[in-house]
Amino acid sequence: METESTHENETVARSLRWLGLGGLRPTRQRLVLATLLVGDGQDRHVSAESLYDAVRETGETVSLATVYNTLRAFSEAGLLREITINGAKSYFDTRLDDHPHFYWEDTAELTDAPVEELEIASLPTPPKGAEIAKVDVVIRLRRS
Repeated sequence: METESTHENETVARSLRWLGLGGLRPTRQRLVLATLLVGDGQDRHVSAESLYDAVRETGETVSLATVYNTLRAFSEAGLLREITINGAKSYFDTRLDDHPHFYWEDTAELTDAPVEELEIASLPTPPKGAEIAKVDVVIRLRRS
């Protein structure tokens, strides 16, 4: 029988391993955020605001500015992918492989789209002196 303490230890261990993959020191704030992001082993998409709300629900104290800064640090360390919508709203994805997303306009939610159904036949040739760094596919949805 798995006890709550065993589950908590596994969650913290998973979070510490994840931070280690990015070469990040496990500060209290980073560990709190990492646990919410990857502690249960599930992939998720979060905005800074939604992660901040999740932190508050745990009773921990981390400022919104710290959440923003930490998400940027996680992204720069290669632990998260940042997906920008409308050039302003950023979501952070714990799933790092190339895959498309659905953006639900009515709820401002970002979810994974089935990669096996996406076909990109070709891409335009980049201008001289440039190379394609990545291609983000975001399919905007409206409920009918």
